[in-house]
Amino acid sequence: MIPFNKPYLTGKETHYIYDAVNAGKLSGNGKYTQRCQEFFKERYGFGKCLMTTSCTDALEMAAILINIEPGDEVIMPSFTFVSTANAFVLRGAKIVFADSRADHPGIDESSLESLITAKTKAIVPVHYAGVACDMDKIMDLAEKHNLFVIEDAAQAIDSYYTGKDGVRRALGSIGHLAAFSFHETKNIISGEGGMLAINDEQFEKRAEIIWEKGTNRSAFFRGETDKYGWVDVGSSFLPSELITAFLWAQLENLDNIQVKRKDIWHAYSDKLKNLSNISFPIVPDFSTNNAHMFYLVCENIDDRTNLIKYLRDNEILSVFHYLSLHKSPFFVEKHDGRELKNSDNFTDRLLRLPMFYELTDSDLDKITSLIQKFYSF
Repeated sequence: MIPFNKPYLTGKETHYIYDAVNAGKLSGNGKYTQRCQEFFKERYGFGKCLMTTSCTDALEMAAILINIEPGDEVIMPSFTFVSTANAFVLRGAKIVFADSRADHPGIDESSLESLITAKTKAIVPVHYAGVACDMDKIMDLAEKHNLFVIEDAAQAIDSYYTGKDGVRRALGSIGHLAAFSFHETKNIISGEGGMLAINDEQFEKRAEIIWEKGTNRSAFFRGETDKYGWVDVGSSFLPSELITAFLWAQLENLDNIQVKRKDIWHAYSDKLKNLSNISFPIVPDFSTNNAHMFYLVCENIDDRTNLIKYLRDNEILSVFHYLSLHKSPFFVEKHDGRELKNSDNFTDRLLRLPMFYELTDSDLDKITSLIQKFYSF
């Protein structure tokens, strides 16, 4: 079976974990945590970076930082993972789901202003497949209506947006806050793991306190206060050194990993481009492609179901993706009744193909030849 995903190990992960164990510092905020945080800040121009145990944790921290309260409204796409919404629901927010673009699963930027009310507090764009949302449009709206922007950049490490000013910025460096994932399905992994990027200085001090269980412990260890105690709400959001030691090995090989993934992405595109029965990923001119995933958009749900079965019968695991959150069992009765046809369209038709570092040329030939054969019947 060719799996959908296979975690890639560079060879240094266990070495750095061993080093962390020998150093006698296994809890969070040790040397590997600090190395990773500095790496992201220097390479991508993020503000303060705080490693977390997951992207979910980073989103929950963001919801606390912008003081989400019951009744506040938060706009986000329906076609996303449940963590995007859960982080704000846990604080009492009302989620207002936006549709996807017709040409891409990302949020339909043109629909956002009509969803803003006096209760709206934040917009949460999701950079689906590492492809940028139109951040100029979103940031302009946020400034006009005094809203916060929290980038869900779970899939978007090492991808960029070029704005109307011609400046290229890393995804996750544009909004007030941004959340990243290093889950084993992502480009750069630590098993589980995430990061919060704090790009607005007003949040930096409080973010560190929330990160450290609501205490000023980090400031104490830097000698900035003579004692530490409980000063705010918070939780244990910081990861252990074992997680960040693993991640450090990945970061040392980030460029190599990205080159290989992009080669695989372009091989898929080249080998399947002659098919007229399916649609392919769209990368707008303002965005780069970090090769997080390669997906097809099938003709309809039956076509996708049959293709999944055909590939599985031939020992290839392909998978669909999100189910529109506005139709989920938890939320369907809370939704305002608007039709989100593009989100539903991707729910029914989008199919992800195997994408991982060790995918071989023969694997790619087999996968693409079978898809060609399926559509020749």
